[in-house]
Amino acid sequence: AAAGGIEVLVSLARDGNEGQKEEAAGALWNLAYNDDNRVAIAAAGGIEVLVSLARDGNEGQKENAAVALWNLSINDDNSVAIAAAGGVEVLVSLA
Repeated sequence: AAAGGIEVLVSLARDGNEGQKEEAAGALWNLAYNDDNRVAIAAAGGIEVLVSLARDGNEGQKENAAVALWNLSINDDNSVAIAAAGGVEVLVSLA
């Protein structure tokens, strides 16, 4: 993650093909278990990208993005950012 991988994964989650988006969201889900990575994912624009995938993606993308957002929400600043990006409504709609 420290070598710039988070930025690449956020970019793939936003601009990749369908499979790349799903796999990138899954990788971000796993990376978001770490406190420092939670901050880095948010700083790279990952919250908006993951909210978009959770709203508009295919089933696998939605699932991976939703769990990534859950892990990111452990950080209080990220919780506020997720809400500001419309993520609460998106996540409730998936429940």
